[in-house]
Amino acid sequence: MSQAGIAQRAWKFLSQRNRSGLVRTRNSLPRISRMTLGAIGAFWIASAIWGHTDPIFAATSALVSLGFGSATTTRRTAEVALGCTLGVALGDMLMHWWGQGIWQAAAVMSLSLVVARYLDSGAIFSTQLGMQSALVVLLPISADGPFARSIDAMTGSLLALLIVILWPSDPRRTPVGGLSDLLKELSEVMIECSWAVRDDDHRAAFHALIKARATQRHLDSLPGAFRTAREVATLSPTGRRHRHELSRLSSRFEHFDRAIRNCRVFARRLASVLSNSALTEQGAQSLAPLLRDVSEAVNTMAHSVREPTVAGQRKFEKAARHQLEAVAAQLDPRELGVEGLQGEGLVLLLRPMVVDLLQAAGRDHEEAVGPLPRLS
Repeated sequence: MSQAGIAQRAWKFLSQRNRSGLVRTRNSLPRISRMTLGAIGAFWIASAIWGHTDPIFAATSALVSLGFGSATTTRRTAEVALGCTLGVALGDMLMHWWGQGIWQAAAVMSLSLVVARYLDSGAIFSTQLGMQSALVVLLPISADGPFARSIDAMTGSLLALLIVILWPSDPRRTPVGGLSDLLKELSEVMIECSWAVRDDDHRAAFHALIKARATQRHLDSLPGAFRTAREVATLSPTGRRHRHELSRLSSRFEHFDRAIRNCRVFARRLASVLSNSALTEQGAQSLAPLLRDVSEAVNTMAHSVREPTVAGQRKFEKAARHQLEAVAAQLDPRELGVEGLQGEGLVLLLRPMVVDLLQAAGRDHEEAVGPLPRLS
């Protein structure tokens, strides 16, 4: 490769890193503000109010409790805060009995980790308890008394918890982002299925199947994301206004889950049907636009999930219901001109998926199955 090509690739790499870094920094600004407020606030309280000299453990316990992670939740913050506080307290107590030194630090860390594993299975809790207790033994003795650092750690931990409760991140961000990505990928799967039918391309159907299977990461992570978001919305005064929205999306997640699983079955069956050339030309001409309509309806539902206002959510949900009901009304193999057992099976597989999507869009079961034509 020429030097110009190497320079171009290096510039492209640096540009991508710069863009991702700027996005990551912008998204982290609220958390950075909380961490700064917690660390400096805890240091000031311990110094100005408690009168402690250089209360570094107040700042570090608050900073660690509010630190970067997948989600700064009340439970996670409480777990880290408790680990910090217990670690410092245990280190203070053992140092008071045993003194300072390398063997004392090793004994304190070992004992701290044993106690941590006995009390809780969380990795974060155990790590913080062991680390803080060892630091207490290794650092110089505090001039403010044997247990001043325990009070500092407790101050920082309690302030961190207070900040998380009073100034939480938007509890909707993680579950809404995950659900939006899930629906976007489902929409792409359905449009690829439409193209596969239109072009009689079984390889495109297999590609759609692979994409559908890749959505499992969202299905695995979303239940936990909804639990965490509901916890934050319940405990935080500023997050309580989102409780109804989170409960509504969480209750409908089961229908999204079923729709994805039915989509996988459909894509797998479609690949087999196209491989065996079991779909007639008339059937393909009728089925391809129908699958495109399903894709557009799912995309409309993704807009509904991302919409910040209740009025906007209802508007997009209503539009998605109309789109899906129009599709459901056509799901009769004879009316579509689909012949043969394999072709008819494709249409029949679409019916439960559309019903699940209608229920995810707000219809109850009776209303969701209502538009489906009766099969004789």
